[in-house]
Amino acid sequence: GNFTLAGAIASELVAAGAGDYDAVVIMYNGYVNAATYHQMYKVITPFGGEGENEPLLAYEFEPDTKSEVLADLHEYLLTSQIYHSLMDGAAAEQSSRMTAMENASKNAGEMIESLTLRYNRARQARITTELIEIISGASALED
Repeated sequence: GNFTLAGAIASELVAAGAGDYDAVVIMYNGYVNAATYHQMYKVITPFGGEGENEPLLAYEFEPDTKSEVLADLHEYLLTSQIYHSLMDGAAAEQSSRMTAMENASKNAGEMIESLTLRYNRARQARITTELIEIISGASALED
């Protein structure tokens, strides 16, 4: 995902009436470290309030009205939070892939060692059998 994709998703949410709801919840895999990730969620609420709780009370807005600016800010907030979630999920995915490949390489190495040992034992047994046959044949000729 990229920021353009996050912007398109946020625009669709706003067009679907995201501002009319109490919150938008984003769920994603959050990167913790190379070995783990956790399922995370974010709750994004629209800007709102009355009286002293009204957002950006100390500012005057020109030429747009305050409600238009708050709607644009909410859309940008949605976009940036969706982008963060996409990037965090991508990091968790790549980390999981890297860990899986390391484990697969380690397992393949162990399997190669095991098969090499089995091959060498079988080869040695065949050589020993041939030597016993040669010695048995030579001792039969001496008798």
